[in-house]
Amino acid sequence: MRGARHRVILSLSKGVALAIIVALVPSAVFSKSHIDDKIRQQKAHIHEVHAKLHVKRAQLSEAKARVGSIQSQLADTNRNIAAVNGRMGDIRGRIVSTQRKLQWNRIQLAAAQATLQRHQDALNRRLVDAYEHGDLGYIDVLLRARSFGDFVERWNDVRYLVKANEATIRARKSDEAKVVAIQTGLLGTQTELEGEQAQARQQQLALDGLATQRRQLLAAADAERAQVQNQVAQLDEMSDAEEAALEQLIREKQAEEEARRAEARRAAKLAGIELPPEPGAPGQLMWPVSGPITSPFGWRMHPVYHRMTLHKGIDIAVPTGTPVAAAADGRVIVASYQGDCGNMVAIDHHGGLSTFYCHMSHLFVSVGQDVQRGQAIGAAGATGDATGPHVHFQVMQNGTPIDPMSYLR
Repeated sequence: MRGARHRVILSLSKGVALAIIVALVPSAVFSKSHIDDKIRQQKAHIHEVHAKLHVKRAQLSEAKARVGSIQSQLADTNRNIAAVNGRMGDIRGRIVSTQRKLQWNRIQLAAAQATLQRHQDALNRRLVDAYEHGDLGYIDVLLRARSFGDFVERWNDVRYLVKANEATIRARKSDEAKVVAIQTGLLGTQTELEGEQAQARQQQLALDGLATQRRQLLAAADAERAQVQNQVAQLDEMSDAEEAALEQLIREKQAEEEARRAEARRAAKLAGIELPPEPGAPGQLMWPVSGPITSPFGWRMHPVYHRMTLHKGIDIAVPTGTPVAAAADGRVIVASYQGDCGNMVAIDHHGGLSTFYCHMSHLFVSVGQDVQRGQAIGAAGATGDATGPHVHFQVMQNGTPIDPMSYLR
């Protein structure tokens, strides 16, 4: 009876001792590291960087849109300049053609005027001779007729000659009038063309000025775009550095968890408690959700940032609200909003293996909580930098991302 009581007391003593050791060891050994506080601070830094990135990306989008708009306006202006230049070339060609026609008409007019002048001079001389010398010309020809028949024949000849001279004079005057009319019309056409040319030249000057102004605006807008893009690139680098720092803290948290478990097992052994062998990292993982893979593991053009980045996991498309399951047993080491990853859960699975679940609409677990394989840890969504509802599933081995497909079955 005394022996049984002694064994009970000894067992109780060991249990109390184990409880005391397990309770004291983590606080004594791990309270100095403050890993959880560092993770919280790092999350705050990441959130701040991503807030700045969000603002700068919006500015970059506006700057790109402004550059595109000015480029489109400049292209329209250049097309209008080309059209005006073409019209001016056509006008210049028509002016040259009109001037050639005017020159030819001037030659024709000069010839007609010279012929008319010769006829007029001949007529004038005949009239003067008839007045001064009594040379009646045509009358003298008639009076020299030797017979009446000869007189009639001479009369007809004189009459035809007079009519011919008169007809020639009238024709020359008519030709002269036509040439003058054509020349007047051509001069009017030339005046109109010169007016059109002046207007086109004025339009060309205005368009050249507008093109110069838009080129200056384009240069300024492109400089602003380059500056903002440089700021975005710097913030991207900062974000990558902050993410890397967070991953390092998570690795430290995993090491802390491993040390905590090792100390707990050592304390249990000191208390004489038999423990089952500690499981290593799971050999395979279950799918967190069922759906098509929209983006595999590896390098890709980021759908939001539009730059080459390493996609550290796989994207599985599912509707918002779809339950997300833990891929294996483990302990939650992160459960909060994580910048571009949105609402995220990270689970430590022993042996340096951890899994990440991003973009969830809701989280069902908290840091420090032990979860079982297949347990719902959240609901799918599109938080963070996501183009649609999906789950980003990531597997890390000793802090290094590996292709989840090598673990999923």
